[in-house]
Amino acid sequence: MKSRLGFFLAALWWGSLTGLGFVVVPLLFVHLGSPAAAGSLAAKLFTAQTWLSVGCAMLLLMALNKKEPEALLPSSKDAIKFVVAGLLLAVLVEFVLAPRIVSARSGGGDLKLWHGLGSAMYLGQWWCAGMVLWHLAKTVERRSS
Repeated sequence: MKSRLGFFLAALWWGSLTGLGFVVVPLLFVHLGSPAAAGSLAAKLFTAQTWLSVGCAMLLLMALNKKEPEALLPSSKDAIKFVVAGLLLAVLVEFVLAPRIVSARSGGGDLKLWHGLGSAMYLGQWWCAGMVLWHLAKTVERRSS
């Protein structure tokens, strides 16, 4: 049961990052009248995504927690490392980079630098969530065979 829950949480995390970052936000910039309005709405959506990511990561850590480390499959051990890395990236983007991006938009810094770094870290979080999903898919596959 825990492996299926973990797989579902990883799919939710990766899917939400994919939908927001690669579909919704680009569409905002295409269809809203001004880049400032699109950026403001995108920032609110990225904050919501951060909290979804934190929730999924924390629940994944609980689902993957085993009392005996030897009971964990190697793919589950690898998944835990990617969960922690993705969680760290989500929190850093929200609480370190997002305020700098807001400040830079108001003329207080290098917007291109902070936005590029934030995008790279979002992509890193997306990759981590994808790796969690990949490793948990292997775990679910092994247990069902």
